[in-house]
Amino acid sequence: MAKVEEKQVVVQEIAKKLEDAASIVLVDSRGLTVAQDTMLRKNLRTAGVDYKVYKNTMVTLAVKGTKFESITPHLNGPTAVAISYGDATAAARVINKELKGIPKLSFKAGVVENIVYDEKGIKAIADIPSRDELLSKLFGSFKSPLSSFARVMNAIAEEKANGCAAPAAPAVEEAPVVEESVAEAPAVEAVVAEEAAPEAPAVE
Repeated sequence: MAKVEEKQVVVQEIAKKLEDAASIVLVDSRGLTVAQDTMLRKNLRTAGVDYKVYKNTMVTLAVKGTKFESITPHLNGPTAVAISYGDATAAARVINKELKGIPKLSFKAGVVENIVYDEKGIKAIADIPSRDELLSKLFGSFKSPLSSFARVMNAIAEEKANGCAAPAAPAVEEAPVVEESVAEAPAVEAVVAEEAAPEAPAVE
């Protein structure tokens, strides 16, 4: 295969990956030992990230006319390319963790969500938690009150199963009834009879 054709194959390979990519990160991996490079590749692969060393000219041709074209000015010197798909911060996050144990590894630049970042910018992106981590924290905040409620319900169910009656509510004392002295009213019938009785004729 001619060199021109070989280059076209590589360019097409990169371009194909970029079609579904969420981000691209460039790193300088010069000086890594075989063991360090192997571990880095393994961790990136586990995170669903494509990682490979390409010639800058190949990457330049592949990104031309795409949303990653703004990375072109940073394509100088030895460059390794990490491409993320579903999680845009995956590559930056994994590489950032590896930086602690591999001093010779360093960020160069990256494009995330159509925005180009320099080395400092990519490090900041790397500190953003993944979507799964954010969801885990969110569910964790709901878990505590739900767990407390579940424990209370279980305790009630166990008491019923063991035949333990719930403590009776304290008896409510009835308020004393105050009897008011009611003056007896005169009998209505007596009054009516007295009024209705005819007066007796005077005896002469």
